[in-house]
Amino acid sequence: MRVLFWGTPAFATTALRALLGEGHDVVGVVTQPDRPQGRSRSQLVPSPVKRIAIDEGLPAFQPEKPRGAEFVHALRQLAPDISVVVAYGQLLPLEVIDLPARGTINLHASLLPLLRGASPIEAAILAGHAETGITIIRMVLALDAGPMILRARTPIGPDETGGDLRARLSEMGAEALIEALTLIATDQATEQTQDDALATRAPLITRDAARIDWTHSALTISRLIRAYDPKPGAFTARGGLEVKIFGGRLGDGAGRPGEVLAIDGDDMLIACATGAVRIGSVLPAGRKRLTPREWAAGRGISVGDVLG
Repeated sequence: MRVLFWGTPAFATTALRALLGEGHDVVGVVTQPDRPQGRSRSQLVPSPVKRIAIDEGLPAFQPEKPRGAEFVHALRQLAPDISVVVAYGQLLPLEVIDLPARGTINLHASLLPLLRGASPIEAAILAGHAETGITIIRMVLALDAGPMILRARTPIGPDETGGDLRARLSEMGAEALIEALTLIATDQATEQTQDDALATRAPLITRDAARIDWTHSALTISRLIRAYDPKPGAFTARGGLEVKIFGGRLGDGAGRPGEVLAIDGDDMLIACATGAVRIGSVLPAGRKRLTPREWAAGRGISVGDVLG
């Protein structure tokens, strides 16, 4: 089958590389426009998916919005049999979804209908789910609501971070995608309608969502830190300056919410409303990532200080 691939972040590159490695006929990619990065915001940086397209000599399309007569005409010229969407980042209009002869499928990083939306990996950790997985669906206009073609499950480790889980799910997703395409190509795919009554949401991550409220329980805060590790990074404040916190896990201790109870080795113990969390590293504003011991040695923190 002639495959048109849609994706933007590094998560999508695993699937694209798998398609190419398995010999699938990828006729082009659609990805987000180059975005400015760096302190001056003057350098435009291509998405990870675009970089692969350049390396492989594939046509790359980067519309601000995936619509319009000229854009749709260009896609038709590629004559794709199927579109594959992996973390593209925008909703597709029906005209684009239905353009390929075999329609459009989407790789979603949850066990649908649970956690529909933009942040299913982080949301699974935040909610304390024991497992998550990958679902391949046929794309429809409603967000992540199409019929399911294939699902694959995996447990979530007790100290697993969002970054760790994302890496595992990207590999699982690539394998599931290859299997789903084989089933579709051989007319063996079956589609199961989702039960909308069981649907939950995983909305876009806002800045406020990543702020640590030390008046919550240690369990809630440890999940928050793990979910947003490494990006966008859960954060608190010290002396009016933002500090990102990583490597959170449950610890033993009690004190004022946000109080530094101990700095032992490369760990820091911080009190919550109930219980305490251990921290593996920090990123103070304007500095590099540090262990708590390095931060304390630079007089950035000490036992008895209160974060918040």
